[in-house]
Amino acid sequence: VLLSTGSTASEGVVIGEFGQDITVPCHYSVQNRNGITSMCWGRDRCPSSKCARPIIWTDGWRVTEQYSSRYQLKGDLQRGDVSLTIVSARETDSGIYCCRVELPGWFNDQVINYKVVVRKARISTASPHTYTSEQTS
Repeated sequence: VLLSTGSTASEGVVIGEFGQDITVPCHYSVQNRNGITSMCWGRDRCPSSKCARPIIWTDGWRVTEQYSSRYQLKGDLQRGDVSLTIVSARETDSGIYCCRVELPGWFNDQVINYKVVVRKARISTASPHTYTSEQTS
């Protein structure tokens, strides 16, 4: 996934199954300890600053706010892996998510919007079949 800088936002699609963990990727480049920065994940498209309907915030080193324990950052934050894991996805988790990495300077934030689609798990509908032979006259 290409992450753009500036006020333009790129967009991706992540498809997962109901009841499974879904990981929405987001990374930024960390050259050294000074490059570690705060970021947020929110529901809905990224606004001009911060995150709309925030679900998780970090100060770059650790998670500082977490809307629900179902939203987790399992990657190495200090290496720029701020991918969001949605634990035991539900259909209500479908929608737009915003990953915003706060970079110094005006309108420098790295922004990506994802459309997350939670599909119902494919349940095997294999049932005993009754075969009937049709006769045509």
